[in-house]
Amino acid sequence: MSRPAATPLHVAIACGGTGGHLFPGLAVGRELTARGAQVTLLVSPKEVDREAVRDIGLRTATLPAVGLQGGNVGSFVVGFVRAWRAARRCFTDRSLGPRPPEAVLGMGGFTAAPPMLAGRHLGAAIFLHESNTVPGRANRLLARWVREAFSGFTETGSRWAAARTTCTGTPVREEIARLRQRRDARSARLALGLDPDRPVLLVTGGSQGARGLNQAVCAALPGLAAASPGLQFIHLSGTPDLEAVRAAHGPLGTRSVVRPFLREMHLALEAADAAVSRAGASSLAELAAVGLPSVLIPLPTAQDDHQRHNALALERAGAATRLEQAGLDPDRLRSSILRLIHEEGTRAEMCRALAELDRPEAAATIAECILAHLRQPFTQAVRAVSGPERLPVAGRWIPFKEAA
Repeated sequence: MSRPAATPLHVAIACGGTGGHLFPGLAVGRELTARGAQVTLLVSPKEVDREAVRDIGLRTATLPAVGLQGGNVGSFVVGFVRAWRAARRCFTDRSLGPRPPEAVLGMGGFTAAPPMLAGRHLGAAIFLHESNTVPGRANRLLARWVREAFSGFTETGSRWAAARTTCTGTPVREEIARLRQRRDARSARLALGLDPDRPVLLVTGGSQGARGLNQAVCAALPGLAAASPGLQFIHLSGTPDLEAVRAAHGPLGTRSVVRPFLREMHLALEAADAAVSRAGASSLAELAAVGLPSVLIPLPTAQDDHQRHNALALERAGAATRLEQAGLDPDRLRSSILRLIHEEGTRAEMCRALAELDRPEAAATIAECILAHLRQPFTQAVRAVSGPERLPVAGRWIPFKEAA
């Protein structure tokens, strides 16, 4: 028995919590939509999620965030169960369509785990994506039950129990993906209020900011400004350190653009000649997409030290310079940055290495793999007999909303 052609396949993507999960999920969602699938994005109540899904044209549902922090196992279990129940209500709400999702894709983190398990309980095929070289705890636990696991790095496949792993790379947001075809650094600098003809250093700690990185760059700033008088700065500080970073850049005047964050991140990447960055996997995928040489300062407290392993992967490939935050000397940071800005040979080698690491097809590959599985005759026959449309429908779930 085949599926009616007029009924689109429905895929839910659990991608809330951080920009590193959210933006790759958005990219996959757009690819699935372009292929005729119905997509529901499952996000957290965090501001970064609300901002990113505003006016994107995809259905969204807000689920309670779940995180295991500080060893508070009791609160974690209660929150996990609540999120699982909320996800199940969401999946059986007819406002999402005639049936619950046929597939659930988790983009990583404990926020993705409850909807993945709820989907599996309703008969959906479950998939996951891991951006980091070292899989997170939630993905390590879930990998054994998924139909297929997707990874950002080849090293990941040996670190979990997934029956099938496909290294796809990590998808990047649409605005940044476009920069692969054309970069106009002069126009981007003008849009940010900078001199179009002078080099730019981008400093970013990711969507939440990074105190250690901010302090290291601010300590090196006077020496950088003196050694390279033409160098300009875009420093995305995060909200907590904004005033301290502004004060450090104050003497440079119009040479510096200091913001807590930048929604138009593509402009910052397009304008920059080099970057100082944390080593979150999504940030590294964006650096590779635009071919931007970088100094990476991994977050030393990252779970399973995954940022250091990410940075090591790029360092081994010759695609970045890695410096450890502990005891980082301002002079060493300054010299590493100046090499990227002024040594054309070093920049060219890094750009070549970044081009080899870049995976422009990442989102499309993930979308095609999911849809190919759902379109298999055996899968269609099983779902026609035992599919979730036969389950009782819950009452309307208030947090659900459709994006304008």
